[in-house]
Amino acid sequence: MKAQWIFLLVCLIFLAAVSLPTGTSASSLEPEELESFLDEVVQEQMEEWHIANLTLSVVSDGEIVTAKGYGAADLESGAPVQPETTLFRIGSTGKLFTWTAVMQLVEEGALDLDTDINEYLDFEIPSHLEYGQDRGETEPITLRHLMSHTPGFEDYMTEVFAISAEDLPPLEDYVREERPARVFPSGDVPAYSNYGAALAGYIVQVVSGMPYADYVEQNIYEPLGMENSSFRQPLPPNLEDDMSGAYRYVDGEFLEGGFEYMQEPAGSMSSSAADMARFMLAYLQEGELDGERILAEETVEEMFTEEFTVHPRLNGTAHGFIHTTTNGRDIFHHPGGTMLFNTAFYLIPEEETGFFISHSGGAHPANGDIFSRFMDQYFPEEETDQPEPVVSENAEAYSGEYHQNRRSFTTVDRFLSLVFGVVQVDTDEDGFLTVSLGGESNRYSEVEPGVYEAIRENGRQDFGEDFRTIVFSTDPHGKTMLLGHGPMSYSKAAWYETFSVTIAALVLSVVFIIGSFVYWLVKAGILKLRKKKTLPARKPGAVWARWTGAVLGALTVGFVIQFLMESEPDPVYGLPESAYSSLPAWAEVLDLIVSYGIVFSALAAAVFAIAAWIKSYWRLPGRIHYTLFALAGLVLSWIFYFWQVI
Repeated sequence: MKAQWIFLLVCLIFLAAVSLPTGTSASSLEPEELESFLDEVVQEQMEEWHIANLTLSVVSDGEIVTAKGYGAADLESGAPVQPETTLFRIGSTGKLFTWTAVMQLVEEGALDLDTDINEYLDFEIPSHLEYGQDRGETEPITLRHLMSHTPGFEDYMTEVFAISAEDLPPLEDYVREERPARVFPSGDVPAYSNYGAALAGYIVQVVSGMPYADYVEQNIYEPLGMENSSFRQPLPPNLEDDMSGAYRYVDGEFLEGGFEYMQEPAGSMSSSAADMARFMLAYLQEGELDGERILAEETVEEMFTEEFTVHPRLNGTAHGFIHTTTNGRDIFHHPGGTMLFNTAFYLIPEEETGFFISHSGGAHPANGDIFSRFMDQYFPEEETDQPEPVVSENAEAYSGEYHQNRRSFTTVDRFLSLVFGVVQVDTDEDGFLTVSLGGESNRYSEVEPGVYEAIRENGRQDFGEDFRTIVFSTDPHGKTMLLGHGPMSYSKAAWYETFSVTIAALVLSVVFIIGSFVYWLVKAGILKLRKKKTLPARKPGAVWARWTGAVLGALTVGFVIQFLMESEPDPVYGLPESAYSSLPAWAEVLDLIVSYGIVFSALAAAVFAIAAWIKSYWRLPGRIHYTLFALAGLVLSWIFYFWQVI
């Protein structure tokens, strides 16, 4: 009998062991084991990406499991990163405080998410579209649209940051004077908007009657005991010595950048890992921490509910949080980036766990990789059978180049859409749809018309959870639109908008104009050295035509020199100086003179080219050459016009 009981006990132990989940539950995250795991993963990433300093915190089951710093907050003194006090710039992750402030005022009845924001502003947002063929009246913008990044504003990639306080306008001036155009109907197209978040923060300021930074300090920081956080720029005296140095690895050494300025509600916050842990705990504990409440339970529940998505198969936004799914868990997160810092913030409500990480050095993929390794270690995905990939008969119809809708449509910033966030859609030799972004690509299987799932190679897809599922639709301007998870979308470029066509046209036209200009100069020089004189022009127009060509050539040389000088990225900040500091007034005037001068001289050259054929200015080869020269000038002028250079 005893042997039977022992046998039964052994069987029960065995069954219990094999039925245990492969991951670790939130309540069993052991600090020492977690710290050991993170030390290995973080050090690996810091070496791979040359990161000088990093901080992180993990909360679980109502406690801070770990808060740790890596590397040096100051490389010169060797002072280490202190997770309790060392501040990092968290960029757009700070938008979560803006949305928290909005929801606090909603609870008070001072704001309503579905009311026209013009009701709260002391200036007017136009009620009509300002781009495209249909510029009629459209639906008003609401706070819900701002929170879901669907207000329909264009977005600028330059002048987001500054390294001098003088180059950053006050919030009240910024929202008025630098308002982007409305290019999509509100609530239709997800396109991440920094201006939208700044506008929401300004509404908080207007409605509350206190400066935005004051409001956050009194209503979020103080209740949560966040003593090492600030939206103020520059930092207040009691915190400035705790700011981490911002370093980028350049040519074998770390170079330090200066303090970055940006619009407060959209991303100026500085914070420590320990403070961000308290913010995570407040959200994971239904708005309360240590007896202090910043939001009602039902409000937090609402904020963890998806409020906008363009398709049932896609994750969208949840009252400011970006909703995604990792290893079968719902994640509510928000990344953040400045020119020098990269941050990521993740909440996993069903596991009562939060993860925060920030570092300097510009290696944003490191944050995602560290979090992915954390999830795979402690909350792994259950093994599921992958369906057999399906080749789509319509895949070729979606092939083409797609530009992100988070871009400018009406300013010279539009040209940057050729460089940032370009997605290539194609088909491979087997007929599968392929999507390429940032040098990586993935194949897709069709699950229903216009909807595709990434084919996991070796258990994982090649890039971004945002592109785990993609959906094709049509944007309000009639273009094919590619949608993924999160607040971003991409519209298909017409053939003349593509990178290859635009760059080819730009290079060929510039080379032909400058080549012709140099040829004429060399020819004139040779004739002068040989002491020969050209025959007097029989037609005065021929002389003016040559002078017009010389002006166009000289201006084009000037344009190339300006372009190379102004587009050269700073090795530390990673952007051209013109993107984060104001150009001198003379430089802006010179830009206008050169660009408009090229256009007017190209038009004049085109007139002279026609006259050359009518009045036979030169022999046939000369007329053909000048006609091609004028045509190159017109092509360059069209590029300037189309891409909003003029």
